[in-house]
Amino acid sequence: MTRLGQMIDAAAAALAKAGVAAPRVDAELLAAHATGTDRGRVRFVEAGPGFAEHYDELVARRARRVPLQHLLGTAPFGSVDVHVGPGVFIPRPETEALLEWALAQRLPDAPVIVDLCTGSGALALALSRNWPHARIIAVDDSESALEYARHNLANTRAELVNADVTEPGLLPELDGSVDLIVANPPYIPDGAQLEPEVAEHDPAHALFGGPDGMRVIDAIAGIAARWLRSDGRTAVEHDDTTSERTVERFRRTAQFRDVRARRDLAGRPRFVTARRV
Repeated sequence: MTRLGQMIDAAAAALAKAGVAAPRVDAELLAAHATGTDRGRVRFVEAGPGFAEHYDELVARRARRVPLQHLLGTAPFGSVDVHVGPGVFIPRPETEALLEWALAQRLPDAPVIVDLCTGSGALALALSRNWPHARIIAVDDSESALEYARHNLANTRAELVNADVTEPGLLPELDGSVDLIVANPPYIPDGAQLEPEVAEHDPAHALFGGPDGMRVIDAIAGIAARWLRSDGRTAVEHDDTTSERTVERFRRTAQFRDVRARRDLAGRPRFVTARRV
């Protein structure tokens, strides 16, 4: 076994002891990052000068439950990678089910798409790759998050809007003109217990959606009723515990039809879709 392989094994053991969910994967990804190679080749490269100190520091920070994505500086999401760090919500693999649904929709060649609570811009970026001629509007009220989104969306046609989606009458010029609205809003009920990576590093403003987790989702349903054109579609992510409430919120609005609860790749209730009448 190479010295680098031994260091990775030791790092995996340390991360497992610290309670990290995927210790070996994280140990290999950190080693790949520190050596400038990819995970599949990392055990076959020679560690250069200063590697051990750098790698030990990365592993120590991960053992303190600093998110892996903060240490790497990026997070994969669908077919794209986005820059992330302190001050912005890290996109999760669970949201890729919503992305897959969105990519499967039949839209005009140059649709109008809105990504509410865009955070890092991950959904907007992935959708822009599929519809390069779309008008994409990414909305968030966190200047810190928008800084990441500006960087991630710099080479796209996406427009960034600094606005609170719960603001009444938001962007009336969009009324009746949007083909697709996607949203991964703050939806965790206040007081929920979270893993350290989330509780200590994701912005609380991007996580919590009021006592029942529905405050921002309720507002998004109202926005979708105004903005979507006839037969326009929307998909909104929600907490595991609020799928039925989210479905009911859309169903009690006469402007929607075909309201459906959807599950993520692990089979958990994850998002709700609806069409404008």
